[in-house]
Amino acid sequence: MSAVLKSIGIVGAGQMGCGIAHVSAAAGYKVHIYDLNQERIESGLATIHGNLARQVANGKMTEEERKATLALISGSTDLNDFAPMDLVVEAATEDETVKKKIYTLVCPVLKPDAILATNTSSLSITRLAAATDRPERFMGIHFMNPVPVMKLVELVRGIATDEPTFEAAKAYVASLDKTATVAEDFPAFIVNRILLPMINEAIYTLYEGVGSVDAIDTAMRLGANHPMGPLQLADFIGLDTCLSIMQVLHDGLADSKYRPCPLLVKYVEAGWLGRKSGRGFYDYRGEVPVPTR
Repeated sequence: MSAVLKSIGIVGAGQMGCGIAHVSAAAGYKVHIYDLNQERIESGLATIHGNLARQVANGKMTEEERKATLALISGSTDLNDFAPMDLVVEAATEDETVKKKIYTLVCPVLKPDAILATNTSSLSITRLAAATDRPERFMGIHFMNPVPVMKLVELVRGIATDEPTFEAAKAYVASLDKTATVAEDFPAFIVNRILLPMINEAIYTLYEGVGSVDAIDTAMRLGANHPMGPLQLADFIGLDTCLSIMQVLHDGLADSKYRPCPLLVKYVEAGWLGRKSGRGFYDYRGEVPVPTR
């Protein structure tokens, strides 16, 4: 019999952490966000405020529901606030060393039956679980970006994850009105295993001069009916994230087809990480995004 979760802790007040907080509170869970600095928490809460207001304006939520959702969310820079939580979701940067360090700090605070989950988009769940004191109560719950909009969540078990943990995670995802897909613990799981090589190939197509940024994105939007072109999508995801997932695929599967495009490496080295840094395959510093190549 799986545990019924009532409270959710979230590590990281970035885009993903705040999205998970938003949908969890909207589903009636008590939510607590932890981050290293108070400014990031304030900024994250402001984003949640804005997104909820937009849902009210679009008629997807009533003003009463918005107030009730906000009342369920708190934030702090004190890890001890996770002590009563039933589930803690780590949504930190896609860096294995950082994630493992977080687990060593978080695990001693958690109650023995609490579930610890990671929102990693590519890293080994089994390997991350081994850095915790509860590998059987650890698993991947990978939300898609932007969390309030995207319907899919990938559930990934490590080799030690027990059945009650998996069932509790499945029930949690269903309660958020999202669809779970189950992926095996291989590098990048399902979505990114298919999506990132496509984006990488689009970057090679640009690198080799087959088409311009505009030509490639237009071709895939109108020729493959994709809602946004692959280079625009790469900028939205963040080119540093795209590169790190390609590196995980390349290292983990040792197949040359996953070699990150040198142009992707160059953009990341230049600090052109996409929308979040103001420049990537498009320049976002003006009124309208302009292709950089």
